[in-house]
Amino acid sequence: MAIRKDLLELQLSELDMLMSMYPGGDELVLDNPAAPTDIRRFVDGPREAPPPRLEFTLNVEIDEPKATVAMWCSFPPLYPEVLPTIHLRSSKLSRQQQKDINKSLNTFLASLDLGELCTMPLVQWIQDNAGKHITLSYAELQSMNTQTGKEVNKQTSLSRFWIYSHHIYRQELLRKIPALAKELDLTGFCLPGKPGIICVEGLTKYCEEYWHKLRYPNWKHISCKHREDAECKDQNEEADFRLFTVFEELTFEAHGDYGLRNDYHMELGRFLEYLKEHKCDYMFSIFFGVEGKESQK
Repeated sequence: MAIRKDLLELQLSELDMLMSMYPGGDELVLDNPAAPTDIRRFVDGPREAPPPRLEFTLNVEIDEPKATVAMWCSFPPLYPEVLPTIHLRSSKLSRQQQKDINKSLNTFLASLDLGELCTMPLVQWIQDNAGKHITLSYAELQSMNTQTGKEVNKQTSLSRFWIYSHHIYRQELLRKIPALAKELDLTGFCLPGKPGIICVEGLTKYCEEYWHKLRYPNWKHISCKHREDAECKDQNEEADFRLFTVFEELTFEAHGDYGLRNDYHMELGRFLEYLKEHKCDYMFSIFFGVEGKESQK
């Protein structure tokens, strides 16, 4: 696939527009802060290596009910002549409501004209429509608080962090990743190799601590691709939120050494099977920008 510099120029222009409209440090967050610079060098110079994708989260405020909806965007190299990958999440949405709003958003996205920049129409759609999806959970939460006399912040905050690395090989990391998860009582998994994937879930404060300790002081090629948050009032709801019962290292059978190109697709097929078993195969397109195919058995 040929990379067109004119389309990358449009992507950079759209990002500049968004950054001017959302100047707060926590309003627009780039997955890879170096990506715009790398793309600019590719557009302006003789660099031959393909640049990284532009991927970012835009936190959109809605008024009724008062809430923040995070819009994660990934621009394929041929965007805007092909559609971007978009995924919405919010702590005010249940898992089913999150599925419903993303289905509605993608229906709207498919109706847009190819070749046109689409982030602002998507933001407008979120502001106009997100409240229809979260009003029920918001009302139920208010009703529960009235009956129990408890404040919202007395509930247990849970999160699930989906972490992506260019590769995970080093033995010190392979020891640190599960040890830190066990220390913080987090469940999930680590998929070593190229690429490397980590998922942790549990108390929000411990997920955030895990992410902070994992990437510092010197892990550069790592990003938190996606985050899911929920408020739970008891252990049953916490159990419903968790997709995993332990933290495990995935060891899919491979023909050759980790990281070789001929192993790459086979590993992703097995990974997709694993995600489907744990009811989170929606993450495959978020990680890789394509619909996955299971490996041949």
